[in-house]
Amino acid sequence: MRIVLLGAPGSGKGTQAKKLSAEGNIPHVSTGDMLREAVAKGTRFGQKAKAIMDSGDLVSDDVMLGIISERLSQPDAADGFILDGFPRTRQQAIDLEELLDTLGVPLDAAVLMDVEFDILMKRLTGRRTCSKTGKLLNVYFSPNDEIDAVIAAGGELIQREDDNEETIRNRLDVYREQTEPVVEFYRKRNRLTVVDADGSVDDVHARLAAALP
Repeated sequence: MRIVLLGAPGSGKGTQAKKLSAEGNIPHVSTGDMLREAVAKGTRFGQKAKAIMDSGDLVSDDVMLGIISERLSQPDAADGFILDGFPRTRQQAIDLEELLDTLGVPLDAAVLMDVEFDILMKRLTGRRTCSKTGKLLNVYFSPNDEIDAVIAAGGELIQREDDNEETIRNRLDVYREQTEPVVEFYRKRNRLTVVDADGSVDDVHARLAAALP
């Protein structure tokens, strides 16, 4: 199984990618993790990326593609992979398709974790952390008894500074602007699978597993 996992912030794609990875014994290839690993190992493209980041610039597409190529050539990716965080633009999707064709490992599907905008806003702006235990809660979705337990224990529900509505709305607008062309790219190639990502982690996972090729 070789898939690209697409989804807005708050869609749960990271959680679902980890579950798929564990079940299928294939790597969850997160571009952020992959970039840090390549830099730490000092690979050819990792060294290039480090030099770029040290100068304060963004890592270019060709360097990211090189890092992806290095990662997907490792033995644990021989039976498949879940690519998370790339591609983010239509050009990256084109470049990735060419790379995978060169490697002889064509994509099975691009999976879009689909959640309505209002639900994404509540998932992200409602996130809170218990000041005592560090437990993650959501003021909109967590059971009342869990929230009451925090208050009863003398804890506070802390909201991250960047989880405010204005910042989240901007993040989602940027996502939609960048990713809609990627979604259309895979739709036109009959590679797109859309999964309803609203509901519990287990319910969404069941729908995701059923939709995969």
